[in-house]
Amino acid sequence: MPVVTLTTEWRPDDIYGGILKGKLCSLCPGAILIENAAGIPPFNISHAAFIVRNTFGNYPEGSVHILCVHTEATGNHDYLLVRARGHYFIGTDNGIFNLILNSEPDEVVRIGTKGSSDELSVYAASAAGILNGKQAAQLGEHIERIAEKIPLRATIDKDVIIGSIIFIDSYGNSISNITREVFYRVFESRKFRISIQSNRNHTEQISDRYSDVPVGEILARFNQLDLLEVAINGADISGLLSITVGSSVRIDALHGSSTPERLF
Repeated sequence: MPVVTLTTEWRPDDIYGGILKGKLCSLCPGAILIENAAGIPPFNISHAAFIVRNTFGNYPEGSVHILCVHTEATGNHDYLLVRARGHYFIGTDNGIFNLILNSEPDEVVRIGTKGSSDELSVYAASAAGILNGKQAAQLGEHIERIAEKIPLRATIDKDVIIGSIIFIDSYGNSISNITREVFYRVFESRKFRISIQSNRNHTEQISDRYSDVPVGEILARFNQLDLLEVAINGADISGLLSITVGSSVRIDALHGSSTPERLF
């Protein structure tokens, strides 16, 4: 059964979540509402897009995903309903749809009236329309394109990959934009050194599990998203090494070897 997911920048004790959920329940009694993620840093559409991009496919086909991050409609940033990959996405045309899909959607309609200020009513009405069996085209005006925001990508050379941290999880594990495919394209059957923030913090192996290295030691692994993640077994690497989103991860070809550093 399709569901409605909410991805928001609201605190759990804020009023907006209750308003939106109340409107949805009134317009579509019995709808299944799921808090996909809340408390996203305000206005941080890259953070929100990363979460939605890597979660929406786990929900049933036909689900509606409401994106309440940097939602004010200004200028050319209209409220949109986007259909893509068997799902529907509702939010503001601020680049978030492009970051989530990284491809052309199947259908895009502008929802609400020009200059609408109550996005919660617009979002709820559109989501309820889909769940009640309406087609996207019945809920708004068809448009051709969505706003583009280019995702940050790793740079690649024959002997080096330079990437960036794009997400830090609840444990401080720091996820980069270096994919498994890119890594092995450059370093399959070659020795390498993965440096985090500086040459002092490094590892020269890929682990399968956090416990593959002793407690307190840096490790690198490919997570379930097939992205290179750096961590410390038993500790918060982001706190210990002052890693933030945007921090660098560098992988160099290596002809020697050394022992990875233990931090505590």
